[in-house]
Amino acid sequence: MRDPQFIHPDEDTRLIPIWSYVAAAVAFVLVEYYFWVVFPRQQHHTAPLGLRIYLNLSWGLLASLYLLMVGFISKDAPRRAMSARFWILICFVMPGGIGAVLYFLLRAPQVSRCPACSTHVQGDFHFCPQCNFQLAASCGNCYRTVRAADQFCTRCGHELARDHMPARLRVLGE
Repeated sequence: MRDPQFIHPDEDTRLIPIWSYVAAAVAFVLVEYYFWVVFPRQQHHTAPLGLRIYLNLSWGLLASLYLLMVGFISKDAPRRAMSARFWILICFVMPGGIGAVLYFLLRAPQVSRCPACSTHVQGDFHFCPQCNFQLAASCGNCYRTVRAADQFCTRCGHELARDHMPARLRVLGE
């Protein structure tokens, strides 16, 4: 397991494209303009200042967050072999952020390439479905993923040395 100090919290924020940041900033400014300039002209009475500030900022932040989420989905979906256009459309069609919630509930694992035959494989595969290349170390008893440096399976306690792990995976663990 990686040490907590080496886990960077901004690994996923790098997936948000620049256009999404710009659109979020523009949306925030437009919402604030509407609630501070346009909307008060249409009302005959105004709400207390504290309530107006709270509502204006919260609506602006929600609009900005929504556009940042769409930007994230536009970059994350292709990494998972999913249609970015479809999920962005779902995000805009489904009201109240339900589309984004559906995306995070239904998204597929990340896709990578097999080192042996370059076939697209999901990140949770132990073996390539085309060439049977072992992609990750796994327990010979319960077939769960284990680290290459482990001596025993963390799930069933099986001694991994008896599994005759391929030499290339043993080298990775050392």
